[in-house]
Amino acid sequence: MGQKVNPISMRLQLNKDWRSKWFANKRDYAKLLGQDLAVRRYITDKLGSRASINKVDIERSPNLVSVTIATAKAGVVIGRGGAGVQELKEAVEKIFGIPARVNIEEVKKPELYAKLVAENIAHQLERRISFRRAMKSGAAATMRAGAKGVRIEIAGRLGGAEMSRREKEVQGSVPLHTVRADIDFHQAKARYPGSGIIGVKVWIYKGETS
Repeated sequence: MGQKVNPISMRLQLNKDWRSKWFANKRDYAKLLGQDLAVRRYITDKLGSRASINKVDIERSPNLVSVTIATAKAGVVIGRGGAGVQELKEAVEKIFGIPARVNIEEVKKPELYAKLVAENIAHQLERRISFRRAMKSGAAATMRAGAKGVRIEIAGRLGGAEMSRREKEVQGSVPLHTVRADIDFHQAKARYPGSGIIGVKVWIYKGETS
């Protein structure tokens, strides 16, 4: 039986970092975690795939919460005259109940981030584009952007088949057992009309850290 572990959590403190940075006692932990989840859900629902959001980092201090949104389309998040950021700030403060600061970080090469690549492939599948074409074009774009290796797996009723199956595309090397390897990972879901859900997993190897 396979013993699988998430490539991100396996590398925490080595070359990855936590998405939420705060400490709470046993009494407050559930409430603060619920607030974090609510903020991430709100940002995802509001901006969705339009803004190509890679990650949302949350950092708490006693009287302020900093929310950093890494996105490939900063203009969509900021909005006209900064109206989008102001609206986000008000909604985030309402959820947390204390003052908040919203920072926007622009992602320069979206092809090097597993979340953006996986969601892009999922959207292509939802638009009925061939799964092989979507996988090959996604992997090729990632390698052109400067990755050392990429692995893409999709599973489900591919092409509307009666039986589900798994297909993969691997280019370059992806050393999953090397802990110092900088590997980005994400899984996304494509809601395929008439065939249910198709899962998409992406691993991107960006080189070794010292």
